[in-house]
Amino acid sequence: MTEDDPLGPLDPEFAAQFRRDDRRPPCQLYLISPLDLSGGFADRLARALDAGPVAAFQFRVKDIDQHTAAKLAEPLQRLCADREVAFIVNDSISLAKRLGADGVHLGQDDGDPREARDALGPNVQIGVTCHDSRHLAMEAGEGGADYVAFGAFYPTTTKAVKHVPEPSILSWWASMFELPSVAIGGITPDNAAPLVAAGADFLAVSGAVWNGDEAAAVAAFAKVLNG
Repeated sequence: MTEDDPLGPLDPEFAAQFRRDDRRPPCQLYLISPLDLSGGFADRLARALDAGPVAAFQFRVKDIDQHTAAKLAEPLQRLCADREVAFIVNDSISLAKRLGADGVHLGQDDGDPREARDALGPNVQIGVTCHDSRHLAMEAGEGGADYVAFGAFYPTTTKAVKHVPEPSILSWWASMFELPSVAIGGITPDNAAPLVAAGADFLAVSGAVWNGDEAAAVAAFAKVLNG
């Protein structure tokens, strides 16, 4: 039983018995930016987006003021708009509103989805980090979130890991709710397949793409997702 989940543990074998509903769209790729967007990152993002299907791009920066963040975001947002890729702002409802972003992703300490909905309107995508907690995910859904994110499934250097769910949480969620789930945390083309099989609707990836050749990585993920 996790600290945040009064529902207690889930049978790890749930994933082994899971079969994805054919009416559910196939799993898609969700890119998260590195924290360092200096230099030629816009060119790298363009290469990544042109290398294979990408559903969304999350703009994630830390410890910079909103004016600077907005200047960094604008060329990246244009690249996404040109390719019909959803542009999601991490953590900041106010920055998402300033940019007219397609969505905002909220951690547990970044505000309530209801607050985001009031500020951003009915058409903006709102995602919520739910760690390894079915309870937090159901709360997010009740609050009007458009997707819930579970993780970290694998070791990652992108952020500190306190919660490590089993893939079965994705299977349980897909069996119970139509709301999409995002799997996050240390996902690579080599370890992604079990999460797709378990029922993830999106794979959120960062280091696996930006720590090497971004075009090759996106193409490798496309093979997994189309397999």
